[in-house]
Amino acid sequence: MMISLLFAALLDFLIGDPWSWLHPVQVMGWIISIYSKFTLKFIQNSILQKIAGIGLTLLLLFGSSGIVWTMISIAKFIHPGIAIVTESIMLASCFAGKSLRDAAEDVLAPFKDDNIQQARSRLSRYVGRDTKNLNEPEILRAVLETVAENSVDGVMAPLFWAIIGLVTPIGPAPFAIAYKAVNTLDSMVGYIAPPYTHLGWCSAKLDDLLTYIPCRLMVMTLGIVSRHPIALWNQCRQEGSQDPSPNSGWSECAYAVVLGVQLGGLNTYRGVVKLKPILGIPRRSITPDIIRSALDLNRRCFLSWMLIAIGIIEFQWRTILIFVKGG
Repeated sequence: MMISLLFAALLDFLIGDPWSWLHPVQVMGWIISIYSKFTLKFIQNSILQKIAGIGLTLLLLFGSSGIVWTMISIAKFIHPGIAIVTESIMLASCFAGKSLRDAAEDVLAPFKDDNIQQARSRLSRYVGRDTKNLNEPEILRAVLETVAENSVDGVMAPLFWAIIGLVTPIGPAPFAIAYKAVNTLDSMVGYIAPPYTHLGWCSAKLDDLLTYIPCRLMVMTLGIVSRHPIALWNQCRQEGSQDPSPNSGWSECAYAVVLGVQLGGLNTYRGVVKLKPILGIPRRSITPDIIRSALDLNRRCFLSWMLIAIGIIEFQWRTILIFVKGG
């Protein structure tokens, strides 16, 4: 299982998620879209929509993890090597490290030619905010905020749940894919605004819950890396908690403080202006190099957790051996 996790990390670092390959999230997206359209068309009662949302969450969570577990089990029956390959591919699909780096570099590339219009256009592929009137500092802030938030949702939280699965008989891939299913649900239907207010309520709350511990462990890791864990934790608790999301404010605040920049402020979504909490102290302006430093921090945290996972497995095996010898 640990070998599969190591191979998965290597696959994500080298290959990522090629656009031409069928991705589990795409399949999840099709199911969510079909289910949501059917529910919103035929169910108007808010309570029934909440019940339908609970059903959708359970269907995707247990369905995705169950299918992955079955695939790996069949692969083990055929050959252990095939099982490792299957599990590695499934795990790699849960990590978005390379995809996040590629997305950031895709938006940053036009700045080399001072092509801000192209940068706006590319940014619109990755963020929900309106981008057509953003200036250069606002584009760079949007990229850094995206990196900060998705470093937890797309990288560290799936790794956390994979590590949890690693110490169970179920294995890391079903746990990681289950988290990915809930996170995908949240991104598609977990909105406060209609028409998903009631349908997406369950998945939004569950995503907040499943991301809560990984997010705070990520903040602690960044604090250790920056050598100011207590100060970082206190500032995230004060500023990050002002965000409506119980997790994104913490992750964005952590990166802002460690990098010495300021995040948050006015954003526009579908023409509606929203004020996000101001996070961090602007000791430096946000630049492409600052964003690359954030991506580097992300890699360092990922590797740190991988080393911890290896340590956990080593401890687990030593404990088993001591127990067997003692018996």
